[in-house]
This record gives sequence, C-alpha cells and structure tokens, in this order.
Amino acid sequence: MKKVINYFKTAALAAVLLASSAAYATTGVPVQGSANLKGKALMDKSDCSACHQLEVKVVGPAFKDIAKKYSADKTAVNKLSDKIIKGGAGSWGDIPMAPHPQVSKADASEMVKYILSLAPAGGAKPAAKKS
Repeated sequence: MKKVINYFKTAALAAVLLASSAAYATTGVPVQGSANLKGKALMDKSDCSACHQLEVKVVGPAFKDIAKKYSADKTAVNKLSDKIIKGGAGSWGDIPMAPHPQVSKADASEMVKYILSLAPAGGAKPAAKKS
C-alpha cells in the first residue's frame, strides 16, 4: 500500500512540474500558482532573505513587488538575472543591491522565474496616462 501511495505522490508532483513547464514554455513567464521549485530552492540556500522578504520591504523590495513591477516585461528574466549577478542601484531607491558573482546566469534565471511567478494574476497594469 505504501508503494502505491508513493507512486501517486510522485505522479502528482510530475504533473505539477509538467504543467508549470508548459505554462512557462508558452508565455516565457511562469503563471500564477505555478511552482518554480528550483528557483525557490536556490533562493532558500542563498542570502536573498537578508535583504528581501516575500511581502514586505526590508532593505530591498518585497519579492511580490518585484514580480508585480516586472511581470509584463519580456526582458525581465535576463535583466534581473544580470542584476542579481552584477548588483545595481536606482530601480528601487538609493540603496544598492550587492553583486552576487558566484551565482551562475542559469541559477539567477531560475531565481527570477520563481520571483516572477509571484505576480498577481493578470500581471502588471500599465500606468494611466495623464491628459
């Protein structure tokens, strides 16, 4: 019986991962609710939480705020991956983000994909134009 339960758990996990992959492959950005488990695991092992939290600003912006700001940007994965590796300042205020040159481009991209998956459904809405 235990083998049968483990089989179904494995099958369920595979289905979730496959659905997440399909969503990413068609849009370029993970959809709401899809789990980028690799990106989250990489972030959990890193020093990200020293400056960022999921929903509140600490030193740097909250991950959900980053997701909201960049969810409609088709260059976000590349742009934000570079920022993780090289560091930067100015996008969220005067406090610079420290560089993380030890993070590979592939790992940084996985981290960014996870962050972008936190965006609210429908993504960022463009600012209203003033007349």
